[in-house]
Order: sequence, then C-alpha cells, then structure tokens
Amino acid sequence: MRLILLGPPGAGKGTQAQRLMDAYNIVQLSTGDMLRAAVAAGTEVGLRARAVMEAGDLVSDDIVVGIISDRVDEPDCKNGFILDGFPRTLAQAEALELMLTEKKLRLDAVIEMQVDDGLLIDRVTGRYTCANCGAGYHDKNLKPKVDGVCDNCGRTEFSRRADDNAETVASRLQAYHEQTAPLLPFYRAKGNLQTVDGMADIDDVTKAMRTLLGVG
Repeated sequence: MRLILLGPPGAGKGTQAQRLMDAYNIVQLSTGDMLRAAVAAGTEVGLRARAVMEAGDLVSDDIVVGIISDRVDEPDCKNGFILDGFPRTLAQAEALELMLTEKKLRLDAVIEMQVDDGLLIDRVTGRYTCANCGAGYHDKNLKPKVDGVCDNCGRTEFSRRADDNAETVASRLQAYHEQTAPLLPFYRAKGNLQTVDGMADIDDVTKAMRTLLGVG
C-alpha cells in the first residue's frame, strides 16, 4: 500500500499516518528525515544534497526524488509507505510519478484531509502540552481533569509552540492551499484522489480512511 496524505499543518496527518502504518504494516517516509539520513550515510545523492546545503542553497526536487527513490528500495518499504511532506508542488508530483513508474510501482491512493480554515486555526492555536511528559491538551476541546494539572504525570508546567499563533497558522494555511491546489486535479485525473473530512472526530477520520482503502 503506497499512499500520500495531503492536509495542512494541524489537520492530523501525523495521527492518521500512524494508524494507517499499524493497519497496513507500512512505513512513514518524511522527506526531512530521509534527507538527513542520506547526508549522514554519505550516499551518492546524499553527497549531492550536502554540497548544495553547504553552499546555502535549497535542495532541488531531483535530489529529493533521488533520496526517495533510494529509500523505497529498502526492505522495510516492501509492504508500502506513506509519504509525509512530499509532494508539495505539481512539479514534485510529476517527478515522483515518473520515478515510481520507472520502478513499476504505483500509488494506491492520495487522501486529502479537507479542513475548515477558521476551525483549524482555533484547533491549532488552542493546543498546548505538558512541559514534563508531553501530554497534549487544548483550551476548549481537551482540558486537564484538574485545571492546571497534567492528567498523566501530575505536573503543573505547560508550554505552547511559538508558531501556534493565529497569524502564523493563517500564513501556513494560505501557503498550503496555494501549493496544493494544482495537485488535486492532477491526482483526480489519475483516479487516485480520495477525500475525507479532516475536521471530524479522530476515530471517525480513521474509519473513513480505512473504508476508502478497503480495511473497514
């Protein structure tokens, strides 16, 4: 099972990816993690990436696709994978498609997690975590049982991500929609695109995805 999850930051892709990994015994491939691993391992494409990064330039799409190409050849990808953070643009989607075709592989589905921007901003800006154990909470949707006390460890120190503010989240949403819009007709034309309500309850989103993918 080879999948792409599309959705803006805060849509819950990470949570759903983990559940799909467990259901299908597949791996989640983060382009950032793969890039760092290839550089550290000193692979041919990793060395190319290192040279670009040391020159202060952005790593090109062909280098990233090369790193993905090497990674999907590894044994733990035999059952499939979920791509995280790639593709973000039409050019990347086309390059990915060409690489998979050369390997005689194909995507099984591209799942778009549709969101309501206003509700998502509220979801993201309201979240915070226990500074000690990392347990997650929300100002409205998931408060500790005792105000100011972590349910998990009993500590009273909490923290929020600096970029979880309305202005930053709105900017990230705008960038996501601008970059992702061309991907939707591209994958729809190939018959890959599926859509779920990303604002639904976490378990309901999981159920919808499993139904689409034939897990039930």
